Amino acid sequence: MTILISGASGFIGTNLHLFLLENQPCTKVEKLIRKNLDVPEFLIQDEINTKAIDVILHLAGKAHDLKNTSSSQEYYEGNSELTKNVFDAFLASEAKVFITLSSVKAVADEVDGDLTEEHIPNPITHYGKSKLLAEQYILSQSIPKGKRVYILRPCMIHGPGNKGNLNLLYKIVSKNIPWPLGAFENKRSFCSIDNLMFIIKELIEREEIPSGIYNVADDEPLSTNELIGLIAQSQNRSPKLWNISKKFIEGVASIGDKLHLPLNSERLHKLTSSYVVSNAKIKAAIGKPLPVSSREGLLKTFKSFNCK
Repeated sequence: MTILISGASGFIGTNLHLFLLENQPCTKVEKLIRKNLDVPEFLIQDEINTKAIDVILHLAGKAHDLKNTSSSQEYYEGNSELTKNVFDAFLASEAKVFITLSSVKAVADEVDGDLTEEHIPNPITHYGKSKLLAEQYILSQSIPKGKRVYILRPCMIHGPGNKGNLNLLYKIVSKNIPWPLGAFENKRSFCSIDNLMFIIKELIEREEIPSGIYNVADDEPLSTNELIGLIAQSQNRSPKLWNISKKFIEGVASIGDKLHLPLNSERLHKLTSSYVVSNAKIKAAIGKPLPVSSREGLLKTFKSFNCK
């Protein structure tokens, strides 16, 4: 079996490349090289069609910019247009399986209750909109008989070597600074890289799993307070949580709105809001338990930060 990976040099691609070589007997993994967004479509198609490819894993794209320095065009070129080009090449090739990573943010930036695949998408950011456009293009195409197409919507992916909000929280807790928002209780879903790789392997191997859109998340959502507890556990110490009155914190945040302080209402909402993603559909399709629990996966990630 020959598997072609776009975005093979990224966090997910690097881990998945090694995982497939170790867990897929007689597997050859190729990398789809595209150094910039100006590479024309026909070069992508030529690179795919001139190889005997069985599976295409499209991981490349423009990630969500936490610093908000990216232009909207970068998202649409890196997520929508690139996905269209790679998918068109898949349709014209002999490959049988196409798997692409979208995002839960293609559906909603905030959720009330559990986010399922039945939610009507209404993304707000250019990142989410660009991911949704890619999904819509794939779903609008006629899929030839014998081909399988999977659109995966993961929530926050984490694991050794990743960068993002979990790293920022880890750095705060590592400085032994008390967490002042202990009075707030929220629930957020996370996705261990180990569980994501397990799911992708199952989709590749099992022809009976139907094509479609699947949310990807660990089984148990955790609160920010629980995350801080796991970070402290990874460092063999007790967590420091301050249960300061919610009204007082909200008052401080409202002052921050006016004085442009680090803690304002928007940031407080992001830190204390819930975002729970249901993984019921993918688990039912696979019919197997995920290999890593939410706590095990996060603890593994946090312990890897200790080595930096």
